[in-house]
Amino acid sequence: MLQIGTKAPYFEGTDENGNPVTLNDFAGKKLVLYFYPKDSTPGCTAEACDLRDNYQRFLALGYEVLGVSRDTAASHQRFIAKYELPFHLIADTDLTILKAYEAWGLKKNYGKESMGTLRTTYVIDEQGFIIDAIGKVNTKQHTAQLLK
Repeated sequence: MLQIGTKAPYFEGTDENGNPVTLNDFAGKKLVLYFYPKDSTPGCTAEACDLRDNYQRFLALGYEVLGVSRDTAASHQRFIAKYELPFHLIADTDLTILKAYEAWGLKKNYGKESMGTLRTTYVIDEQGFIIDAIGKVNTKQHTAQLLK
């Protein structure tokens, strides 16, 4: 994982609508940048819905929320529509952002090893520095982890 206190890696991507999104878009705001494995799977849905249900709390505290996975923009559109997510999702199909944020790596599942998305969340401050990093995400209580 990237270390607290380090400068967040610059990123450029596209959201679910094909619009460009960069780290610079969030200058002057705090950003919850969360990486998750796959749209519409149980854990990822629980995490997204917890963030959705607390989104107004994040905004009131000066945070924006942005999700990143290797799913396509079309998949993100369906996920957002189905669960009424109020924040954008980046389609990182080439893994550029996932790798820059060390959210792509070796995973073990039922004794099998494979490369995949490591569920990780970073909180980035108004100046672009990482002020929190969560590697053991509680999908159902993620907001509580972030606003501890």
